[in-house]
Amino acid sequence: MFRTLLVACLLSSSCCLAQEPLLPQGAAYQTPDAWRQPVAPVRIADHTWQIGTAGISALLVRTDDGALLIDGGLPQAAGMLLSHMHALGVAPGDLKLILASHAHGDHAGPIAAIKRATGARVVNNAESAVLMAGGGSDDIHFADDILYPPVQTDRIIHDGETVVLGGTRFTPHFIPGHTPGSIAWTWNDTRDGGTLRIAYVDSLTAPGYVLAGNARYPHIVEDFHRSFETVRTLPCDLLLTPHADASGWDFSNTAHPRPRPTTCRGYADAAAAKFAAQLAQPPSR
Repeated sequence: MFRTLLVACLLSSSCCLAQEPLLPQGAAYQTPDAWRQPVAPVRIADHTWQIGTAGISALLVRTDDGALLIDGGLPQAAGMLLSHMHALGVAPGDLKLILASHAHGDHAGPIAAIKRATGARVVNNAESAVLMAGGGSDDIHFADDILYPPVQTDRIIHDGETVVLGGTRFTPHFIPGHTPGSIAWTWNDTRDGGTLRIAYVDSLTAPGYVLAGNARYPHIVEDFHRSFETVRTLPCDLLLTPHADASGWDFSNTAHPRPRPTTCRGYADAAAAKFAAQLAQPPSR
C-alpha cells in the first residue's frame, strides 16, 4: 500500500510538466537548465531508452524478465522517471535492478525514491556503495556540497563481474578518477537487425580537483591514466555518457539527438588531453 501511494505521489508531481517545463532548482546545489529540462524518451536501440533530461542521461533497458535502470539524474527527477517508465509500458514492479555510473547527486539523486517506489535492487561497487549510503556526504572532492537521499546497496560487484537480467549481460569496467567508484557499463542490444555494442561510460573529468599531492586520493593521477586506457579499449559501437553532451548527444533534439557522434577512443583521448593540461597548471593558492 505504501509503495502504491508513493508511486502515485511521484507520478502526480510529473503531471505538471506542461505548466512547469523545468524540474525545480535545488536549494543548495544549483544546476544548468538542461540538467532539469524534461524531454520525451529517446530510443537508443531496440531495448534501450534514454529517459532522463536534456542534459543528464538515465537509461532504461527492457528485457523479458523486467527492466533495468542506469543512473537517474537529480533528486527532483524521480517523478519524471516513473512517468517515462509508465509511458514505455514499464510498471513500477517491472523495474528489477538499478545500476549507476557514480555516486554524485546529479546522477544518483533519485535512486532512493525510485528504489522505494519499485522495489528494485541497487547494484554498486564498494566505493559507490559507501558514498551512496551517506547520501554523498564526505565526498573526497566536494565534501558535503552535493547531498541527496541516502541509498542502501543490495549487491556489491567487482570489476568485470557480470550482471544478468533477462538474458542481457551488463559488464562493469571500473574506471576510477572522477570518483573512486566510477564505472563504465557495457552490454549488447540490437538495432536495424544487427548487434549493437553499447558503452555507457562515466565522466572522465576532474572539475576543480586537487591532482598533485591529494591526501584523500593519493593515486588519483595514476587512476585517471589507467581509466583512459580502459575506455579506449571498451567494446563500443555506440557511446553514451552521464552528461549527454560529453559524448555528442543532445536529447532535446528529438529529430537528431546525436549531432556529434563520439567514439570511446575519441572520448578518452579528449579527456586525457584536458587532464594533462589541467595537471600542468600550477596549483591555485
